[in-house]
Amino acid sequence: MLSGTIPGKVYLACGSTDMRKSIDGLAAMVSVAFDLDVFSDSLFVFCNRGRNKLKILYWDTNGFWLYYRRLDKGRFAWPKSGEKTIEVTRRQLGWLLDGLSLEQSHAHREVYAQKIA
Repeated sequence: MLSGTIPGKVYLACGSTDMRKSIDGLAAMVSVAFDLDVFSDSLFVFCNRGRNKLKILYWDTNGFWLYYRRLDKGRFAWPKSGEKTIEVTRRQLGWLLDGLSLEQSHAHREVYAQKIA
């Protein structure tokens, strides 16, 4: 991510995650519990029970990045789901990091135009 590559997919770990877990613990969760490739070009996002802390795990060429965000006030609008993980877009991740829900009814729709008319 910091080397200029744009991550492919974004996965949110549903429910709460013990924030004492480090890179190895989170990577094991991704591989074993979620059955996903931790070395893929994806972001894996985890949230604590209080919904005020996030960790984002990302593999980049020869090592992991672990991003950590803690809110002093407020909570993340962490989604509730019966699944182990849900896949979201980078745009939705941005909304989540800004304190918004994943579903924004008033947001402009993404445009996938390939040529100018």
